[in-house]
Amino acid sequence: TESSVNFTPLHELDGIVTLIDAAHISQQLSRDHESIEQVAFADVLLLNKTDLVEQSNLDMIESRLQEINRTARMLRCEHTRVPIDQVLGLSAFDLDTVLERRPTFLQPEYPFEWCGVYSLKAGQYELDFGPGTDSTMQLVVVPDLGIDDTSLRNGAERSVRCFAEPANSVCPNAVLGVGEHLHLQLHSSGRTSFVLTVEEDTQTGLFTKHRPEKFYMRILGEQTLVPLDCERLWVVHHEHDDDVTSIVIERIGDVDPEKFNWWLGSLIRERGMDIYRLKGFISLYGEDERFVFQGVHRLFTGQPDRPWGVMERCNQIVFIGRNLDEEGMNIGFDKCLI
Repeated sequence: TESSVNFTPLHELDGIVTLIDAAHISQQLSRDHESIEQVAFADVLLLNKTDLVEQSNLDMIESRLQEINRTARMLRCEHTRVPIDQVLGLSAFDLDTVLERRPTFLQPEYPFEWCGVYSLKAGQYELDFGPGTDSTMQLVVVPDLGIDDTSLRNGAERSVRCFAEPANSVCPNAVLGVGEHLHLQLHSSGRTSFVLTVEEDTQTGLFTKHRPEKFYMRILGEQTLVPLDCERLWVVHHEHDDDVTSIVIERIGDVDPEKFNWWLGSLIRERGMDIYRLKGFISLYGEDERFVFQGVHRLFTGQPDRPWGVMERCNQIVFIGRNLDEEGMNIGFDKCLI
């Protein structure tokens, strides 16, 4: 039926290649939603007719395309001349191959690019910036943050919720709020400082919209540089006018096959035209191998992959599309878990 998902593929999807006219793509993206969809579908984007476009414009075009689909590989070419091995044998459905080539393939996008954790004793500190690539810096200060992967992910989720709130504008030399979305005003020349107050000894995390090295950012305590305990980069979401977005569902545990079949089938039937791509893997209850899959609109293909072995059984699903109901999709998937 239309509402079911067939776990046995008739064909194997190797990958999707989209050919782009570099001389006209900017106009097409502005007036034609179908062009945006084709970019969102792609595993490889061939930017053709590069000989007709200036280098600076090519860079701008690539940036725009990457905002729509950050997982696609970009290739520039003239007269569609491109090595055949770049467009055939992509193994885009082979999850291990894709992750080796693009480690961030299944990572969600965040409103910040960097986080760092510092061990701070009770007292006052100076958060200091030099002239950077922007006149402002957005960040969230997270107290009591560990340096293990689980703690960093939890801190990231807390910061996502903070970034979703309106930002508080902060002038130079002001005291920084904790657990708030802060919009720091920076001097155009010279250094800009803010006050960070710590009530008790703790590990404090900073989640920043931009990488700190672009602003020569540092924390000083009594004129002494405070070292980093750890730092981590995140896949940053770049805002743009298109309504194409991506969401990621990540859960630990097993999935009930019948419930998952019904949920995904209903989702594809009802919202299939809005779901440009879906991809990922799940842990099916009673199965020794993880199940990997991907789809385009209402077309879906999947197959068993390598055994779980001693690995933790988990699930990761990426959706790329427009007007996606992230909260509803998360709730729906949670109902599939055992």
